[in-house]
This record gives sequence, structure tokens and C-alpha cells, in this order.
Amino acid sequence: MRGLNFVLHYLPLEAESPVRLGLVIPKRLAKKAVLRNAIKRQGREAFRLMAAELPSCDFVLRLSRPQSGEKAKLSQRGIWRAEIDDLLLRLAKERGLT
Repeated sequence: MRGLNFVLHYLPLEAESPVRLGLVIPKRLAKKAVLRNAIKRQGREAFRLMAAELPSCDFVLRLSRPQSGEKAKLSQRGIWRAEIDDLLLRLAKERGLT
């Protein structure tokens, strides 16, 4: 599934397998470590809150668009979170769980 800044890949697992998350935030797309860590925090928190609603899958959330600067981190935080939430909800609906 593709969003504006992220791509969510998933691999369905057996019914009782726990959901897992992997994050790919390349240095070439987010130069500063502070920025990469902020993006990862948003992804982990969104996943933690929605894990119970998600299908039994392995997920990989990948940044697909360049992000830059400290100001981007502060102003984009809500946008990143909303997009990640949207991707996870779309997946849950597509798989027929909500």
C-alpha cells in the first residue's frame, strides 16, 4: 500500500502469529538521525496502538520520499502519523477486519 511519504508492505502469516513491524528509513531520504528517529517513533506508536486491530502479518513501513531539516520534523510529525494510521486502517479494512 502506498501513501504520499510511505509504503507499507505486508506478508500474511498463520492465524495465531503475532504481528510484527519493521521500519526502513534510509539515510539518503532523511539525512539527520534526529529526523529518522522521529519518523520511527511515529511508526512504532501508530503500530502499537493499532496492533490488536491488524491482521496477522509481518509489516514493513518504508519511507519513500525525501524529508529534510529540523523544521520538517516538527511540522510533519502529525502528517506522518496520520498517513501511517491511514495505511494501517486501509490494510485492516482491505483484509476485512474492521
